[in-house]
Amino acid sequence: MNARVIFRLFLQSARLAGKRAVLTIAAIAWGTVAIVLLLAFGEGLRLQLDKNRRSMGENIAVIWPGETTKPWKGIPPGRSIRVTADDVPYIAERMPELSAVIGEVTSWRTNLTYGKKTVNGRVIGTNVVYGEVRKHYPKEGGRFLVPTDETERRRVVFLGDELAADVFGKEDPVGKTLLVNNNAFTVVGVMQKKIQMGMYGGPDAGHAVIPITTFKALFGRDRLNVFVIQVAKPEEMPAALKHLGEVLGPKLGFDPTDERVFGTWDTVKSSKTMGNMLIGIQIFLGIIGALTLLIGGVGVANIMYAVVKERTREIGVKMALGARASWISGPFVLEGLVYTLVGGMAGLALSILIVTALGFVPTAGNKALEFMGKPTLSLPIGIATAGILGAVGLLAGYFPARRAAAIDPATTLRYE
Repeated sequence: MNARVIFRLFLQSARLAGKRAVLTIAAIAWGTVAIVLLLAFGEGLRLQLDKNRRSMGENIAVIWPGETTKPWKGIPPGRSIRVTADDVPYIAERMPELSAVIGEVTSWRTNLTYGKKTVNGRVIGTNVVYGEVRKHYPKEGGRFLVPTDETERRRVVFLGDELAADVFGKEDPVGKTLLVNNNAFTVVGVMQKKIQMGMYGGPDAGHAVIPITTFKALFGRDRLNVFVIQVAKPEEMPAALKHLGEVLGPKLGFDPTDERVFGTWDTVKSSKTMGNMLIGIQIFLGIIGALTLLIGGVGVANIMYAVVKERTREIGVKMALGARASWISGPFVLEGLVYTLVGGMAGLALSILIVTALGFVPTAGNKALEFMGKPTLSLPIGIATAGILGAVGLLAGYFPARRAAAIDPATTLRYE
């Protein structure tokens, strides 16, 4: 019975103040749009940056051979460590906990010629698993290196997409003959376009990849510029790096505890830092959006207080005639919740339309948009928005309602 009375009183009040209701709902809708869009942009940025980060490879460590800083069996420090292509299978055999090991030998400025076009490109000799570890996925119609390419020292080459466009223009390079340092190679594939945030030695889009055995035969070098290890789980990386020193120390002649023998880029560690930074950005954007919505809630509360003041005499008469406190406070609480709910639904619908429309905005060719990503709605965003809306609506109606229920009927006689 109380609920029916409260609802009837609420409808009566809403009919008498239609303009006020519209303005209140508009304020809440605007606040909802602000918080949803800010969170959606933050989520889109997080997903895109995470994708960009993973484009170089997941759970990997890039390692550069350096110099010893500790003596070893009578050998003084300061000796350069040489890691060769033969050390790659040596490491893989003695470290079964690794998902992959790859070596890289690089020729930095190599003539790449097709027809009358010659460019200076970066050529990397590496192992077959490089394609999967470093996410060199081929475009349709091509492939990456296969095991027989390495074992048979085939003259095949896989091109980064930008290098392929520079050399071949709009032609399809797959199957064409490319002169690498005046030696004929067959192009077997072109890398799919990817946005790369992390890199070493330059972007993947601008290099050519050939089998490491072919590189040794062509350039006469097998000393690795870098080598890369990959673990199955991020938490396994610290133990793997320690074990690596124990495996290579006796073979290459350095103290396994010498942490400066190798320069190491542990992408697992840097990924954690990036993840924490992105969470901070999302929290910051969420706080800004929540404050914007809170301002709308304060507007609702102020309107409710104004209503209480202008209806003080009416409230006093009702209470003098025996109206219960819940009949006085209930309509105000319900009014705040309904206005917030309607405004929130309208703002959410508008936000979905805006996010959907932005999803159709082309990003191809715009490096800034490609790097930043597009706004993305998610379940956590919906839950967070609903929770904030509910709290704002409840508080906006509760405090004015409490004030209305506490009015002394005798004091209302002075109000006109």
